[in-house]
Amino acid sequence: MLDNLLLGFDALMTPMALFAVTIGVIGGVVIGSLPGLTSTMGVALLIPLTFSMPPEAGLAMLGGIYLASTYSGSISAIILNIPGTPAAVATLLDGHPMSKRGETTRALALATFGSSIGGLLSVIALLLLAPPLAEFSLKFGSPEYFLLAVFGITVIASLSAGAMSKGLIAGAMGLLLSTIGSHPLTGELRFTFGQPSLYDGIPMVVSLIGLYSIPEVISMMSGKTTLVAQTGISGDRGPFSYLGEVLRRKFNILRSSLIGIIVGIIPGVGCSVGGFLSYDAAKRAAHNKEEFGNGAPDGVIASETANNAVTGGTLIPLLTLGIPGNPVTAVLLGGLMIHGLRPGADLFTLNAGITYGFMLSLLLANILFVPVGLIFARYCAKVITVPREILAPCILAFAVIGSYSIRGSVEDILIMLAVGVIGFGFNFFAVPRAPLVLGLVLGTLAEGELARSLALVSGNVPAFLMQLVTRPICIVLLILCAFALYQGVVQHRRNSHMLDS
Repeated sequence: MLDNLLLGFDALMTPMALFAVTIGVIGGVVIGSLPGLTSTMGVALLIPLTFSMPPEAGLAMLGGIYLASTYSGSISAIILNIPGTPAAVATLLDGHPMSKRGETTRALALATFGSSIGGLLSVIALLLLAPPLAEFSLKFGSPEYFLLAVFGITVIASLSAGAMSKGLIAGAMGLLLSTIGSHPLTGELRFTFGQPSLYDGIPMVVSLIGLYSIPEVISMMSGKTTLVAQTGISGDRGPFSYLGEVLRRKFNILRSSLIGIIVGIIPGVGCSVGGFLSYDAAKRAAHNKEEFGNGAPDGVIASETANNAVTGGTLIPLLTLGIPGNPVTAVLLGGLMIHGLRPGADLFTLNAGITYGFMLSLLLANILFVPVGLIFARYCAKVITVPREILAPCILAFAVIGSYSIRGSVEDILIMLAVGVIGFGFNFFAVPRAPLVLGLVLGTLAEGELARSLALVSGNVPAFLMQLVTRPICIVLLILCAFALYQGVVQHRRNSHMLDS
């Protein structure tokens, strides 16, 4: 192990590799902070630039883009209430309220340091625990994946504790929208109305752009802007002064990192789910549950720590088994193949220098995006001083460009606007938007794994139900689902009593 780390250190400490990881981090911060330009798109666009590079430099650049773009989605989420990437959806629940009350710098600093620490811990887990953790991920079959999705959906009860009925309606609408497109197992088309743009369902990034940007644009143009005044940009403290505040929340950091790593090693779940699960866990553990959703620092730290901890977790099954954990690592798998590297035992023996150099570059990237992100965020924060008559059209233009750039489809712009109208209706009737996102994210996963589970038992429902109550991981997930629902109902009743009194 030590010899391999030394080989990796030698591979990383070359001018080309150091330059590559720096460029990757800078590019990732810019890409992630612009809604519509996802981590997957950033990695895919820059893979051709790595063809002429040595493998350790090329992989270092791609890894830097992946980590930095996952973090920087929080910048626009906090400042504009528009997540730059799906991973930042849970962050805006408390990040933007902090910005609205004049704590923009504090929220950005908490998100940055939380992301860095979560990412560092996940890379350490990648270095030390890759084989056993990858083996654990193989224990998940279709019933386990189905219950994992159901467990994620139960978080809706916690997110909607202040307005349970509205939250459940939003979650149900998200699940309904997730059924649009082809059936995940049979390929049968549902609710597409003959539109080819809907054959693959509603694009996740397009829906996020519409759901969060269009209501903000309408709010600004109607004079009900949610941005803070110029006096609330930074306060009297520099961003590095908040590092101690993050470190004092060590239990939140460790819990969120663990959740993120576990979610990461389970293929197909993703950063946004890790962020929501960690946010929910932080809310349940907090004494001041009523602050969550109104600017709780613990909510920002939990979400950002977890979604960056997912990044290292997704690389564990990729490097050891060749199983991509999410779309970004699927593209990274292509990058590995291009450089003649195949996942498996040979990657850690015959190509140990390149492999460990890549993993050490991830450690460097998690440290490097702190100064880069804070410098970039300082200038992004100036956005809130721009008059709304200028800012609103600019946000709308970015929303249109971002939606079009994903698939080069005009229909995606129309989908974005349609979802935006739904988001405006949610705002008008005070319906939370996060449950809709969660339903949309997990609906496809739950439906697909349910169909596969039933297919494995030839459609025998009693046999499927028996699997749910006899498989050890399924039993644990069922207990977690029941506990989550119970906690959500208790919190809802407590909030109702407080309002009545």
